[in-house]
Amino acid sequence: MKRTRIYCVYALLRDPFVLRIAVARKINDAQDHGREVHCSRERSRAAWKAIDEYLMPFGEQEGFQISSKCKLHPDNDLFRDQEQHKIHVDDNEWRCGYCKKSFSAEKYLDQHFDTRHYDLLNICLADLCGALHCALVTDFKRKSKCNPAAAARNRHLCESLADSCFPVNQGPASSRLHELFLCQFCDAHTCLGGRKPFSRGGRKQTSMFYLATSILIMVLLPVFYLIRISKGNPGAEAHFTARAKSKTLLA
Repeated sequence: MKRTRIYCVYALLRDPFVLRIAVARKINDAQDHGREVHCSRERSRAAWKAIDEYLMPFGEQEGFQISSKCKLHPDNDLFRDQEQHKIHVDDNEWRCGYCKKSFSAEKYLDQHFDTRHYDLLNICLADLCGALHCALVTDFKRKSKCNPAAAARNRHLCESLADSCFPVNQGPASSRLHELFLCQFCDAHTCLGGRKPFSRGGRKQTSMFYLATSILIMVLLPVFYLIRISKGNPGAEAHFTARAKSKTLLA
C-alpha cells in the first residue's frame, strides 16, 4: 500500500499533465464545498428575532436611526442578505432568491448559500446571543442552574452594546433607548432573580397598545364634541348621543 502511494506521487511529479488535472480537481472541490463558516446560522437567526421583536419597534417609535457601527445594525449581520433572499414556496419547497434553485428543506438552502453565495460581511450575531437571551425566542435548551460568572459576562456584553449603539450623550431619543435596552436585555442578567427579559414588551404588544389607543380615541372623540356642542345647541345633544353610542358598539 505504501509503495502504491509512493508510485502515484512519483507519477504525478513525472507527468505535468496529470499533475495539472489533479490540481484542477482539487480547486473545483474546494469551490464546491465553499468556505467553512464559523458562525451558527440558527443562533444568528434567533438573535435577529430578539432584536426585531423587542428593540426595533421602540427605535421606530423614536424615529432613531441606529449607526452602522453598531453591532445590532441589520447591515452588519453576516447572514442578513441571504435570509432576505429566501423564498418559502410551501412546506416542501424553498427557493434561492439569487439563482432560483429549489430545495426540499430550509437546511439544504442554507448549505447552498454557504457553498454558492457566500459573502462575508462583518458580524456573527450568534456571538451576541448571550446578551440577547436567544434561548427565550427559540427552542434552545437552557441550563436550569444560573452561573454567576456567565451572567456577569453576558451583562458586560449587553451593557457594552447599549453604550455603543445608544450613547446617552447623543440626544433624548438615544438616551431613552439606552435605558430601554438595559431594561429589555441587560437587567435580567443576574442570578438574584426578580428581573425578567423583555419587560417592556415587544412588537406584538406594541401593536396592541396602539390599537387600543385608537379605539379609545374613536370612542371618546364624539363625546368630547357632544359636550362642546350641547353647550351652544341643546337640540344637538340627542343626535350626538346616538352617534356616540353607535361608535362605541362598533369599537
